[in-house]
Order: sequence, then structure tokens, then C-alpha cells
Amino acid sequence: MEFSEMKEILADEAKKAGITEYDVYHMTSSSVSTETLRNEISSFSSETGIGICFRCVIGGRFGSASCERITEEELRALVNRAAENAKYIESDAEAILYPGSKSYHEVKNPVLAEPSAAELKELALKMQKNTYDQDPAVSDGTQSYVGSETVSVDLFNSYGLSLHREYSIRSAVAVAVVNRDGESANNFESYYGADYDGAMDLSGKVVKDALAKLGAKSVAGGNYNVILSGKQMSVLLRTFSSAFSAKSVRLGLSLLAGREGEKIASDVVTIVDDPFADALLGKTAFDAEGVATETKTVIENGVLKTFLYDLSNAKLMGKQTTANASKGSVSSPVVIQPYYFGMQGGEMDFEPLLETCGNGIYVTELKGLHAGANPVTGDFSIESAGFMIENGKLGAAVKNFTIAGNFFDLLKKIDTLSNRIKVGVPGVSTAFGAPDVLIKDVSVAGK
Repeated sequence: MEFSEMKEILADEAKKAGITEYDVYHMTSSSVSTETLRNEISSFSSETGIGICFRCVIGGRFGSASCERITEEELRALVNRAAENAKYIESDAEAILYPGSKSYHEVKNPVLAEPSAAELKELALKMQKNTYDQDPAVSDGTQSYVGSETVSVDLFNSYGLSLHREYSIRSAVAVAVVNRDGESANNFESYYGADYDGAMDLSGKVVKDALAKLGAKSVAGGNYNVILSGKQMSVLLRTFSSAFSAKSVRLGLSLLAGREGEKIASDVVTIVDDPFADALLGKTAFDAEGVATETKTVIENGVLKTFLYDLSNAKLMGKQTTANASKGSVSSPVVIQPYYFGMQGGEMDFEPLLETCGNGIYVTELKGLHAGANPVTGDFSIESAGFMIENGKLGAAVKNFTIAGNFFDLLKKIDTLSNRIKVGVPGVSTAFGAPDVLIKDVSVAGK
């Protein structure tokens, strides 16, 4: 059934039910992926999905219902289920439907034909062989993954707003396990793009980084100058990004409440939220409520400029929405999410940054952030790994040390930034990026 037909059925049933305000969120997807273990294909999957969500406004509250079985009978039942669900909503947030923005950015995401199963399997096996060929130390447990996905989203409402976006993703992951003299280490690297051009480059990097971990020593406890790699700084941004959500602020779940316009970070820290960034494979001109997206500066030279808002939280807080409403799936509620939440880089190359640090630790791995960090208080205590910095040069690998502190204090203590930006994992609709950051006098628990 075409989406145009679905809209007609839903509109007809809404009219019969006396519902005058509603929106429809429709999503389709198709994906194919394969995975290797040793030198064989260990799994292959091919999936298609379709879903639709109907939201209506009754008594100032949203009622919502979704389904993945698209028939006329189910669509008509969807309207009545949503209306019934509205009776049980208890919220101080007003239901707001958006009539549409005056204009929307033109966004062109790649939309590609799905690769064949044979093509994917051939590439995965080629990647696997390439990884094994990097070094004799590469051992069993080494894996390769290759996938492809295409997603289409339609948003329609009773004001006549009608928006559409779609995108395709090519992805690859290489996992290397190395073993030498009875000691093992592992590492993984991922690639996302509109093609597979960078997939074969993963093997060399993943093996090199895994080998570098062999022979890692412990670190004596104390206070150190620390350089967090851009990838790990982006992981911290992701972990504590909820502090910038207007809903978290409104509910008292962010220490940044009431601090818009105040200095909350070092002068060198500027963070933007960009729905059009190259790091996003699903760039979007509109959010899940139909509001036109814009690039906005969240922190500028250390000053907090704005939180991230959707329509209802913006109205409750006397602000304008920043178009950060998001739906992960048709059955998911509308939540506030960043797009590309990125810390801008400085002017210094990596080697001079090491020289500026002098002696300290270069942190390349943060483990167990889900358990070792509190997004509300900002406190963290995280097992880490990396390399010593000795006289401005990278030294021996180190492991099993813990970095403890507070994210909001860390932002204030950032001293110097590199000019290279690393994205933690290039995202579809959300991603986080940062440069290498030098932070002085960090508490480290070691041996």
C-alpha cells in the first residue's frame, strides 16, 4: 500500500472519530548484512521493515499508536487506539502540532541500490583475509562485518504539512585479535559512508592498534597531564549530552539548569549541533515534529548559548524550539536528541600537542562508561588505557588505570585542542565528534 493511500484512510477514520488535529509518521527500511569468523561467512541477514505512527490531540494531550502490519482494517483501528490512549496521558506538556516552517534547507542524502548478497560476502571475506595478512600475530576471534541499509521517512499532519527524507548507509567493521608470546589484545574499527571505499583501510589500522596494546604496563597513581583522544572525548560528549536537553533541565536532571549565558567551559571550547554535518549519513531538513532544522552553537568560547529544545519543552520554558525532536522508530516517543554534536578543533597539530603536554598520558580507550558515569551529576570514574607521554613523545602502552573526575569540571580545565577531529562512530541521525584535548592535573588511580 502506498503512503498516499494510507493517509487517505487515516484522514477518513479521523474525520469519523471527530479528530481534527493529528500527525502521521511513516518509516520504511531495508537492510542486508554479513559477518565472518575465521575465513568463513558466519552469518547473513536480509530484512525489510515498515511502520506507521498516528498521533492525535485530544483534550490538549497527545494520544499515540503505531503498527507494522499495514492493512485498511489495522489503519482504521490505529486511529481509535490513539484516541483511547490519549485518555490515559498525564503530562504537564501541552500537545503541539506544527503547521510548518517558512522554508527548509535542501538536503541530499545518498540513496543507493542495495548490494547483492554475493557482493557483500565477497567484500567481507576480502576484508577478513586482509586483516589476517597484516601480521602473523592475528589470531582466531578476528572478524569482519559488512552491511547496507536504506531508510525512508514521511511526516504528514492535519495542517497539510508533508515532508520526506531518505538515505542509504554502507557500513563495515573490522575486529582484530592478536596474540604474541601468550599475551592477547584486540581492537575494532568501523567505517560508515555512501560506498565501501574506506572498508579495506580498516584492516591495517585495527591490527596496528591491537599490536600496540601488547606489553602494556600499569601506571602509578597520581595527578597527570592527560590528552584524551578525539574519539574518547566524543564518547564523553555522547555520555553527558543529556545535560544539554531542555527536558533534563526542566526536570532537574541537569546541573546546567539556569546557566544559559554563563561561562561553563574553557575559552577554547566551542560546541555546535549541526544537522547537515558530513559526519551524519542521515542529514535532515526537519525534525520529528516537522520543524526546519538549523545549525546552532551550544557552547561558544566557553559560554553556554542554548539548550536543545522540542516544541513542548520550549513552550513550557518560554523558549523557541531548536528543532531537536527525534523518533528512533515509529513506536518510539518523541525525545530530544542532538544531530552532530561536535566540539570544534584548535590550530595545533597532534605532535606539538604532545610537546605541550610534556609528560603525561594519552588516553585512547575508556571502558564501561555506561556503569562508571552519572549523566546527572557529571561524575565519572572510568577504567582506561593508552600510552605514556614522555618528553613530548608517545611512549609505552599502559592499561588498568582509572580516570576520575567530573565532566563539567573537565570542560573548564581543557587547556589546548588539536586541529584533527575524530567522530566516535559516524551516526545516521546522531553523532558526536571532538579533537584531541589536553587537560592538566587529572586524577589517575593506578597501581
